[in-house]
Amino acid sequence: MSSCHLVVGAAGLLLAIGLVMVFSASAMKAALADQPAWRPGVDQLVFALIGLVALLVAVRLPIGLVRRAAPIALLGVGVLLLAVLVPGIGVEYNGSRAWIDLGFTNFQPSELGKLVFALWGAHVLALRDRFLTVRTLLVPLLPVYAVMAGLFLLENDFGAVVTLGLVLVGLLWAGGLPLRHFGWFVLAGALAIAVMIRVAPYRMARITSFLDPFADPTDSGFQAIRGFYALATGGLWGVGLGNSAMKWNLLPEAESDYIFAIIGEELGFLGCLVVIVLYGVLAYAGTRIARRSADRFVQLASMAITVWLIGQAAMNMGYVVGLLPVTGVTLPLISAGGTSLVLTLFIVGLLIRFARAEPAAVEHQRTHPRGWLARLLLPVPAAAVEPPRPRRRGAGRPDASRPGRDDDRPARRPVVPGGARTVARVTPGAARERGAAPRERRADGRGRPGDARRQPPPRARSGAEAPRRPR
Repeated sequence: MSSCHLVVGAAGLLLAIGLVMVFSASAMKAALADQPAWRPGVDQLVFALIGLVALLVAVRLPIGLVRRAAPIALLGVGVLLLAVLVPGIGVEYNGSRAWIDLGFTNFQPSELGKLVFALWGAHVLALRDRFLTVRTLLVPLLPVYAVMAGLFLLENDFGAVVTLGLVLVGLLWAGGLPLRHFGWFVLAGALAIAVMIRVAPYRMARITSFLDPFADPTDSGFQAIRGFYALATGGLWGVGLGNSAMKWNLLPEAESDYIFAIIGEELGFLGCLVVIVLYGVLAYAGTRIARRSADRFVQLASMAITVWLIGQAAMNMGYVVGLLPVTGVTLPLISAGGTSLVLTLFIVGLLIRFARAEPAAVEHQRTHPRGWLARLLLPVPAAAVEPPRPRRRGAGRPDASRPGRDDDRPARRPVVPGGARTVARVTPGAARERGAAPRERRADGRGRPGDARRQPPPRARSGAEAPRRPR
């Protein structure tokens, strides 16, 4: 099965499970608030349809355009993150000022910032890949990460800082950072987290409730304890779809942060296991795309995106079951939330685009018949990566690693530095008929075929022409 099929299948099933569970988990909360019980589920369905449109747009995006737009998008995200801090523009929810009110919905710039950071970091590391060292690997990424993390902390969004760190880890891992340096990063991250917890009392309360939630069951440990009860009630098979008791305003944020607990209550351990397996398939597909791709940018971006999505899912499920402190991150493709769902589906579209650019996938699409709908929505890439131009010795990097090149363009015929087209090699049989030694003619006209003083004829081996040693 191809990587594209794995991504589409796993993401599609997770999206279907998420829509059903959001309908189930949010209906009672809306009814108790004197709203139509179907309203939150329909809103999630509308955002899913918008996200599917974004997915199709991402599938058709040229990789060269993505690379060209990444630095500009990074500046735009910085402006949005600063705008959130302006009174009257930023909207505060649950103690975090991280949203911008668009009228019909709230937009969270930090979610877009994580994607842009992943694409920009992959673009920069792909440019520096030829002369990459530990210093050149860290210098462009760490300062930008520090600035964005500082803006997230000013918004009081600690979960965004952690998930942005997952993107950074994915980029450094795919960039080839030696393993011994990751130990220093873990130590520095632990010290930074300790300082952030120390300066914010509510973060310290989360840590203490994580260590012993039953020490304060009515305040800091209330949500965690209710999540445990939901998982314990579900057992192996669950109480049945729609029969959850905790969604009756007994479990806060049941449709978003703690939707995994509702899955465990209604679908049981087997339902939770299906969700975990689907995320595992998505992780395998993302790493396989990074391993098989011929484009360095695609390798870096695929790994960063995969580590981000799977790491965020692991964090959400981890704090629901009590293995990690509560960070407030959502479960990708399942939790309620318009910005998160649309952006996640756009990311899935990028993974599909990267999977379709694998060399084997391009060859398969060119040689096998495709329906009219597939030809309309999914055009065949011209090449897995744009073929580099021949260059003089000591020149810069090939064009395949430079920004602004579109891998969907038709492959150009290679040219020599002088500008003339390469002349085909003369075969041994044709050379004997012409009375000349078999050799390759030069494109600039110098060195005629009959002139064998500077270039001796190659020796034939096993009836085939032996390759000529370059001068």
